[in-house]
This record gives sequence, C-alpha cells and structure tokens, in this order.
Amino acid sequence: MGTRGITRRQAAAAVVLLGVGGAVRGQSGPIRIGSTLALTGPLAATAQIHKIVGEIFIEQRNQKGGWLGRKLEWILKDDQSKPDLARTLYEQLVTADKVDLLMGPYATPGILSAMGVAQRYGKVLVHHTLGIPSLAKYEMSFPAWSLGTDPGNTVPKTVFDALAAGPKPPKTVAVVTSKFPPIQFMSAGAREAIKKRGLQEVLFLDWDFGNRDFGPIANRVKDAKPDFVWVGAIGLEGNMLLDAMKKIDYVPPQHFYLYPSPGPLVTLPEAKNALSVTIFEEHPPFTNAPGAAEFIKIYHERAKAANLPDISVEVQAAASYTAWQILEAGVQATKGLDDKAIGTWLKANRVDTIQGKLRFDGSGQYGDDLMRVKQVQNGQWKVVWPKDSAAPGATLQTN
Repeated sequence: MGTRGITRRQAAAAVVLLGVGGAVRGQSGPIRIGSTLALTGPLAATAQIHKIVGEIFIEQRNQKGGWLGRKLEWILKDDQSKPDLARTLYEQLVTADKVDLLMGPYATPGILSAMGVAQRYGKVLVHHTLGIPSLAKYEMSFPAWSLGTDPGNTVPKTVFDALAAGPKPPKTVAVVTSKFPPIQFMSAGAREAIKKRGLQEVLFLDWDFGNRDFGPIANRVKDAKPDFVWVGAIGLEGNMLLDAMKKIDYVPPQHFYLYPSPGPLVTLPEAKNALSVTIFEEHPPFTNAPGAAEFIKIYHERAKAANLPDISVEVQAAASYTAWQILEAGVQATKGLDDKAIGTWLKANRVDTIQGKLRFDGSGQYGDDLMRVKQVQNGQWKVVWPKDSAAPGATLQTN
C-alpha cells in the first residue's frame, strides 16, 4: 500500500501511547507530545533505540511530576521508514490528535517531512538525527545532533585527522556509499577531503538505499586494495557489507562506517577496529555530565529487556535523550507551551544536556561541532580522537 493512501483507522492502529492516558484534556490534563519513529522498515534497528530513550525520559519526568505540574503523554506513531508517511502522520498529530508539542522522527528524510508540517502550523520541532544542516530552513527547528554547521567538511576532516595521527596513515582510499541523502552528502565531503590531502581514491561505488546484495561491492573493494575504506552506511548496511567481505576472506586494513546501527555493528566480530563518529560514548569524559549516570543505568535495563545486541549508551541514545532535554528546557524556561516563545528562548540561550552545553545561534540552528571518532575495541565503542575526548588508554588501532 502506498503511503499516500493510508486511512485514519490504519494510522490509529500504529499509535503507541506512553505516559498517562484518559485524563481530561486542558490545563489539568497531560501535556501531549507527538512524534513518529521508524518502528518498522529499514531504519527500525536504530529507531528502536530512540523509542526506548523516549520511554525512559517520559517516565523519569512523570515520576517527578512532569512539566509545569502536568504529567507527560507521548503519542508515538510508526512511519515505517517512509518520509511520505511521516508527513501524513505529523499532520494527523497536529490536526486530529491536537498534540501540544512535537518531537522529531529518526533520520533526515523523515525529519524534513516533519519539519514541513511543523513550519505550516508554527510548531517547534526538536530533532536528533538530521545530517545536512543546510536543509534545516525552518527557524523553529532545533538539532540535538551536534555536528556543526558544515559537517560535509568538518566530519571528514575529523576522520582523516584521526587516521593521519594513527599508526598507519592511509595513502589509498575506497569510498562506497548509500544514496541515502545525508550519507551521500557526507561521502561527497569525504571525496573532497581525499583530494585536498593528496590521497588517492582507488574506488568509488554507490548503492540504492534498501539494497541487500553487497557481494559485488565487497569484491570491488577487495580488488581495489585500499589502505582505508570509507563506508557511507546507515543502519544494517555496514553489517551486510562486512558479511559479504567475510565470504570472500577479505579484511579491510582500516574501515569507517558513517551512521551504523551501533549495537549490531559493535558486536560483529568482523567489525574489529571499525571506525565511526559520535557525540557521546559510555566512558569519561562523557559520563561525567549531570544526569548521565542515572540515564545509563536505566537504559542498560531497558535495552537488555528489549534484547538489543548492545546495551550501552552511545551516539544514537545520547542524541535522542538530548532532544528531549532541549524541548524540556524551552518549556521550563518559558513556563508554558507556546511554540513561538519556546523557539525564541532556545535561539537565545544555551541548553545543558548530557553532551554538554548546546547553542542554537548558527545556520539552521546548528551550533558547535562536537563530533568525535570512535572505534570498535574489544567489542566496545571507544572514542580515539581527539585525544582530549578519548577513552582512558584508547588509541587508534589497525587490522
């Protein structure tokens, strides 16, 4: 069934209500926050993390009385990893469900769909995983994904700086990437970084989002014999490529995965020494942030109960929790639910989060670039670059 043909009854069947239900609407009733997540489809493995985090946040705040003396209710719908469906469902959240506030979905295409709806109705939209800041044209959208205003240049620079400081700086690079918009955008930036640094690009390949046959790609990478493989992957694509490499007995000397589903990748033996980028990992200095220890403890319990392959808090969980902290800060500071007032306050102030203090006065409301490079070491993600954020004793390793 196409996303444009969804009925109200079918959409309602996809709703999950979290918080308190059945209360009388109005000032004495719950504050209703509406959003979608990719609970099914290609993005579900990562979106599941965001669902768990949202549940934790709502429960934590309700145990303390909610916001403004009112409990919180989260109305969550399944957008099935389809941006068109996300747009339809956000329309329903505003017009039919009449939610008080919005929270963004997972991944850039869905966020842009939600942003269009938020702009039409003058609603604040906090979002946690939009990877192309230049597309965030709406002045009342606020990112929790702290990658700065120019990640197409700064993210590849951070990655290649880490490699240059490592034990075997690469001279030849293969770039293979999904055509998923933010992934393709970042990978184009990587290709420019390769040229600027005088490295040799020995292979470039891209694939359609949703591809499941990575055998031909693995063979081309092996034949190119690169020192380093940049993999523009999202979700389980990195796992599928590594599985295809295993079948042909190929182990990349150094390899990087842009936005993997973190648990499935970190627990895969073939992902040894794989690199990625992050804003938070479960070790100092990140764990020193106020509230981080309590969140990590609860997340461990919920992730284990949900049978996630990795129960540690990392970039996805941290970005999701940060998004809720941003929305909370706006509500508490303005002592109300007026979207315009919340948006104005957020643009003028810094917000304390488990990532640190965030600001929203840059292009697209993006502030500082807080991206770091992490690596799979002994079955765990460890930040290895820059050095002041590295896990105790961790340095970049090669296969």
